[in-house]
Amino acid sequence: MNQFSNYLAMNLRYAFLFILTLVGLTAHAQSTLQEYIALAKTNSPLINDNRNQIVANQAEAERIKALYQKLQLGLNANYLLAPVYVTDNGHNRIELNPNGATNYYGYDLGNTNGGNYQALVGITQPLFNRKRAELIAEQSVVNAQINTNNIKLTGHDLEKTITDQFIICLLDRKQTRNTQENINLISKQQILVTKLVNGNLLKSSDLTLLNIEYENNVNILLTYQAAYHKDLLELKLLSGIRDTTINELDSLNLTLKDIEPAYSLYTEKYRLDSASLVAGQKGFETKYSPQLNLFGNTGLNGPYFPTLGNRFGLSAGLTLTWNILDGHQKEITRRKTSALLQSVSFYKTNFQIQNSLRKAQIVNELKSYDERLKNSRQQLNEYESLLSSYRKQVIQAQLSVIDFVNVLKSRITIQRDLLQLETNRLLLINAYNYWNW
Repeated sequence: MNQFSNYLAMNLRYAFLFILTLVGLTAHAQSTLQEYIALAKTNSPLINDNRNQIVANQAEAERIKALYQKLQLGLNANYLLAPVYVTDNGHNRIELNPNGATNYYGYDLGNTNGGNYQALVGITQPLFNRKRAELIAEQSVVNAQINTNNIKLTGHDLEKTITDQFIICLLDRKQTRNTQENINLISKQQILVTKLVNGNLLKSSDLTLLNIEYENNVNILLTYQAAYHKDLLELKLLSGIRDTTINELDSLNLTLKDIEPAYSLYTEKYRLDSASLVAGQKGFETKYSPQLNLFGNTGLNGPYFPTLGNRFGLSAGLTLTWNILDGHQKEITRRKTSALLQSVSFYKTNFQIQNSLRKAQIVNELKSYDERLKNSRQQLNEYESLLSSYRKQVIQAQLSVIDFVNVLKSRITIQRDLLQLETNRLLLINAYNYWNW
């Protein structure tokens, strides 16, 4: 009797500690799948980086359009000092700003004009450049679209990862509950068997056998509790949550989304990759278009300091640049772009084939799981009925405890297998919904 009391006390202690762990919830503890998914998306560095890349690419597109279309205004100021040592007419002297010297030592006045004083305000206005600017900026616009699509793809990946981990946590919790129920069942049976042993209706070895089975289930309970703790913290880690509180999770009901989407963001990725290559090629080919610029300046420009007051003026003109021949680089880059486009097309086709087969495979697996789940639930019901009958027979001393324990072990195995089947089925549904998107 003392031995049984010790086991009962230990059971109550474990149960109490477990309850305290579950009750230790904070007001902000997350319990639903959608809460974890939302936090994972909010805390994702990859999503945050793509959002910033969108802003950066939009700004780059605006910068390119401004560069090729907007008026450019600038200030250009220069001062050149070119002194010479003059020896004209037998007079030797240094002139900082020479004018008309014949015999001298120093830089050739024909090259330096004796110096230069320049302070000009200049403007440059590209002409007829709107189409050119749009073609070059298109690369940045497509990159922003790629970043937007990447945000959606990353969010979708997070949904699958978080859901998988959530399902694993739920398995741990269900295993924990089942084990606790088994412990409670054994504990009740221990009380009854103890009375029968004291009444010499059963052998003490029967009670020992129950005590051993009790210990085994307590160890199993501790293992499942530790697994739940570890998997829940992993869930919070994936979601970017700092809180380490061990809290309960809500139940989950996943349904199969078996309707084919009319538009898939998976294939959108390949379309955008192709668009990026085409935009890059178009941007490169703008260098072969003629470019006409209007320029003008006004200000001070003169070589001789004493006459600078008369050297204020203005000038204007046109510049034309046109790349006519460069070793057939345009044709070479077109061949390169064409090859890369073929690769993108091949990847897209290969993905579509694989994805179709992948979804068909998952559907077949789900049918198999449904059949196995049906059989397992039927087996579990039969074991429940048998176990209830065995409990009564043990109490009436009509059946050995070892038979009861064997049936209990078989039921525990069926329970564990059933939960694993249900979990695998949910994981398959999540996988199918992930690819059917």
